[in-house]
Amino acid sequence: MSHRVKIFMIDDHPLVKQGVEAVIRLEEDLELIGHTSGIKEALEVIKEELPDIALVDLRLQGEHGLDLVKKGRQINDNTRYIILTSYATEEEIRRAMEEEVEGYILKEALPEELITAIRTVSRGRKYYDPAVVQYAMAQSQNTKKTDLEELTPREREVLKSLAKGLSNRSIASKMVISEHTVKKHVGQILEKLQLMDRTQAALYAVSKGLHTDDFAE
Repeated sequence: MSHRVKIFMIDDHPLVKQGVEAVIRLEEDLELIGHTSGIKEALEVIKEELPDIALVDLRLQGEHGLDLVKKGRQINDNTRYIILTSYATEEEIRRAMEEEVEGYILKEALPEELITAIRTVSRGRKYYDPAVVQYAMAQSQNTKKTDLEELTPREREVLKSLAKGLSNRSIASKMVISEHTVKKHVGQILEKLQLMDRTQAALYAVSKGLHTDDFAE
């Protein structure tokens, strides 16, 4: 039998836990190894059980899910993180992308969407709920809807890498160029698309589908 994806959940809502557990139980390739409602207990599980994926609610009792992500990466850098939350503000999406979470999905999503997100992330790709991306872009009033044709092929490649959450160092290595050159490309992208920072650029790229492997260059 092929490797089952080990999933751990951090959420303090019993009904949500039960619902997610019921959905995952139907999938032969997925396994929910446990859940907790606090960061301290979650970090112990991440250290001892080495889950493939952690489903993290942003709003825990007196704590914030992104704090768990930051601490969890220091313990085990193989666990991938999917934010599973009720709603999202632009600031929270921005922070999540700064922490380079692998996925972001709303609790109102359909069960099959959650499963798709888990499988996508388990294969090393990013998954951001379309509703999250659309909301974030709608909040960015200064964002100009510009055709990607304004970008050079190199800039498009950098933008695509931003959509996948790659750092400047990773982009430089992938494209065999210096980090300084990557920074210059990012600057040109922001200027041409009239975006404020790389987070907006990444959200813009995701909204255009550039984070998918089957995106047509």
